[in-house]
Amino acid sequence: MHDSPRLRRILASDTAALWLLGLGFTVLHLIAGARYGFHRDELLTYSNARDLEWGYVVYPPVTAFLARIELVLFGTSLMGFRFFTAIACGLMAVLTGLMARAMGGGRRAMLVSAFASSIGGAVFFTGSFMSYMSFDLLWWVAAAWCVVRLLQSDDARWWLGIGAFIGLGFMTKYTIAFFAAALLGGILLTPNRRSLRSPWFWCGVALTLLIVAPNLWWQYQHHFVSLAWMRSIHARDIRMGRADYFLLNQFWEITNPVAVPLWLAGLWFLFARPEGKRWRIIGWMYLITLVCLMAVRGRDYYLAPAYPMLLAAGAAWSETRLASLPAPWQSRLLYTPWSRLLVGGLVVAALVLPVAPVNSPWWRIQDATTHQYNMEIGWPELAATVAQVRDSLPVADRATVGVMAGDEGEAGAVNLYGRIYGLPRAISGMNSNWLRGYGDPPPQTVIAVGFKPSELNRIFASCQVAATLWNPYGVVNDTIGDRDKVYVCGNIRLPWPEFWKHFQYYG
Repeated sequence: MHDSPRLRRILASDTAALWLLGLGFTVLHLIAGARYGFHRDELLTYSNARDLEWGYVVYPPVTAFLARIELVLFGTSLMGFRFFTAIACGLMAVLTGLMARAMGGGRRAMLVSAFASSIGGAVFFTGSFMSYMSFDLLWWVAAAWCVVRLLQSDDARWWLGIGAFIGLGFMTKYTIAFFAAALLGGILLTPNRRSLRSPWFWCGVALTLLIVAPNLWWQYQHHFVSLAWMRSIHARDIRMGRADYFLLNQFWEITNPVAVPLWLAGLWFLFARPEGKRWRIIGWMYLITLVCLMAVRGRDYYLAPAYPMLLAAGAAWSETRLASLPAPWQSRLLYTPWSRLLVGGLVVAALVLPVAPVNSPWWRIQDATTHQYNMEIGWPELAATVAQVRDSLPVADRATVGVMAGDEGEAGAVNLYGRIYGLPRAISGMNSNWLRGYGDPPPQTVIAVGFKPSELNRIFASCQVAATLWNPYGVVNDTIGDRDKVYVCGNIRLPWPEFWKHFQYYG
């Protein structure tokens, strides 16, 4: 009873309000994440989670490691597999609000910045499916929060936190290298260059290297295969125009358009206001990352994790400016940003969050906007079709049958959904699947899915169409596309070891 007033004070505090907002976004993503099915990229992660390594062709090990924990805790539940990504987005909102407070903002700045950072298209999308992008976002924001706390407190021990989160970022997605380079550039361009003389700075660097070392060793053992994958994917993205309109997309696709004035205000505060000089390294961290990504023609969403720190700066400065205005103006201007953010958040959520019934007009708009949700349809039916083809084979052939998949999505679908049918683990030449080989003994009869006839004819002397992939919605899954036939193939033209040497490809 004596603790109830204290409890009420805690619950009414700014920090409690911020955590409740973060929890609200986590719950929202969990609910949205229960829709449809596993995404093609989630099936890739599922396959990797079954074989824990210190690295994979597509990404470092953290995402697969967290997915493995989810599989242990929740099995193959769709919501369970997306549990940590929803938490990551909620924590990102909290850390953004804490940055605003560290830069002098009060309750209003904390909540506005946290909300604004959570309603961008990139965040809405990554919070509702298992992706390295969600954790990449969290580590960038956590490292930025440590930088802000370092600047606020002048306590050099915060370099340990910065080093730890950058290390975790490297173990999640290599694009945090741009953020680390921008941080170094910001140090050199501001009076913070004195940090280079601090032993804590070098301890932070050492901590980053210690965290990253296992993946570097894995890359060395595998001839830095991820570099080859990145070159291949980057060339594909350039060819398909996915790197076009990088700068324009930052204003209407990566961040919510209604939040643009807030992060622009953050840039103005950091570079044009004398009181922003203390935090100017944050501005340089954004600008250098922006310029570097534009120079290498990166994808537009690579910059998404850099906006929360600008939103925090803009909210903190705007709150200070608002406090200097007459009371009537304060009341009027207080309503405007919240109404804009709420409307903007609802509009983007309607376009991006996976909540519409499949094949409804709303769903078609969402899929046309994201180009992603069709890739969550049809995977259980794929595994069932492959199993039916296997069951149609002569009994003698079933003992030596293998399933070859053209894409990691198809391979992951066979690995996930095919277990109830007793299907063997899929083999594939794509990415990390190629490193896992073709099994011992090698298959004599192959059920092939995700290939064109011309591709299979170069591999096997005989192939016959055995089935056509389908799904109850009639949705065309972009991963499968026009490769919707299932084949039974035999008489491989080269011995398996010789064929496998040349079967590696990236996607």
